[in-house]
Amino acid sequence: MSTRTLGSIRPCLEGAIPAIIATVAAEGVPNVAYISQVYYVDERHVALSFQFFNKTRKNILSNPYASLLLLHPVTAEFFRLHLRYLRTETQGPLFEGMKAQLAGIASHSGMSNVFRLLGSDVYEVQNLEAVQGDPLPEPPTRCGMLGALRHCSERLSRCTALDELLNATLAALSDFMGIRHAMILMLDPVSQRLYTVASAGYATSGVGAEIDMGDGVIGVAARERTPVRITHMTSAYLYSRAVRSSLCADLPGLALETDIPYPGLSEPHSQLAVPVLSVGRLLGVLFVESPLDLQFSFEDEDVLVAVAGHLGAAIQLMQSATEAGQVELPPTPAPTPIGTPLQVRHFRANDSIFINETYLIKGVAGAIFWKLVSDYVQQGRTEFSNRELRLDPTLGLPDVTDNLDARLLLLQRRLVEHSAPIQTQKTGRGRFRLLVQRPLELVDLA
Repeated sequence: MSTRTLGSIRPCLEGAIPAIIATVAAEGVPNVAYISQVYYVDERHVALSFQFFNKTRKNILSNPYASLLLLHPVTAEFFRLHLRYLRTETQGPLFEGMKAQLAGIASHSGMSNVFRLLGSDVYEVQNLEAVQGDPLPEPPTRCGMLGALRHCSERLSRCTALDELLNATLAALSDFMGIRHAMILMLDPVSQRLYTVASAGYATSGVGAEIDMGDGVIGVAARERTPVRITHMTSAYLYSRAVRSSLCADLPGLALETDIPYPGLSEPHSQLAVPVLSVGRLLGVLFVESPLDLQFSFEDEDVLVAVAGHLGAAIQLMQSATEAGQVELPPTPAPTPIGTPLQVRHFRANDSIFINETYLIKGVAGAIFWKLVSDYVQQGRTEFSNRELRLDPTLGLPDVTDNLDARLLLLQRRLVEHSAPIQTQKTGRGRFRLLVQRPLELVDLA
């Protein structure tokens, strides 16, 4: 092995320039071919895309040794890797990551209908050597990435509430990494869907918009719990808005609009989705995108993985702190609602809520809202606590990870966006108040 490492030549593995692989058949006949994708696995391994059962594939299965020639896209320096084939993976994080990247490469080269990943061939790198030549000077080292990570971490560390934390994360990405379009989605463990709780850089916030697990870049990153990065426009990972179809399946007679528009760019050219994890559990996805090609490198991916890790730990810590640090505050007199009654309809089939004719929310957040307004009408209550919601079996909160704070934040933001005469107001750690400006007429439907 030379003094160069795989990490130092990662720009060669971004798919900008095809590599050349040399193999030898069992009878000793050499074969040389181009290969579109060489994927960095770790400092001792790379993975090559298996798309066709061609001569190269046949040779590798009979003779596991190969030589790979890589070209640095900036310095034009060649590197040769001596490889030994180990195995082929057809599912899992590595396969899905390569599949997403290959889709971007195929789209950029006009081969979307030709490239299809059948497997990820994992190779051990037995030797790496720089080919003698006259390369161009190395580009200046991209500085500031570690500093950007530090500034992001410091900003997140100062947050004491979930809404503050989410806003700080998006602001930090913009201020320190120049990322203008981003969103954070949380996982609903019951429905196995991701819902948007915060976004920046879009015409509409899209708070409450949902994505199915495995759907698009975001859904694949969540399902496989691995970063997915695409550096070119691709049609293979356009987002679908599947909420309507599932709702219609549940309620064939329901003709009301419950689809919150997805806030993403209409023509993204670079996308990066990173799972937000904590103590081994998936909490959500941090997603960024750009209308320009080649905006997110492996360095951006590394930084976002670290930011997502910090975000996940902070969310987990805040959820625990809410229970431990709950403070009882004395109730305050509720204002007297005035004006014409406001109709609130609740559909029990999926806990969807409509205020007059306007769709507000559904799912667990809808069930929470229905409990609040029901207690208000029946008992005159306006003061509530997170603890009592967690203990209420009718809400359907999961036992382990309920994401209650995220659901309450989602509900609060949906009410604010609709300028509804019903709002929630935080009154302390783990406590909030229901503010009702008009009389309520509740309608509970099957």
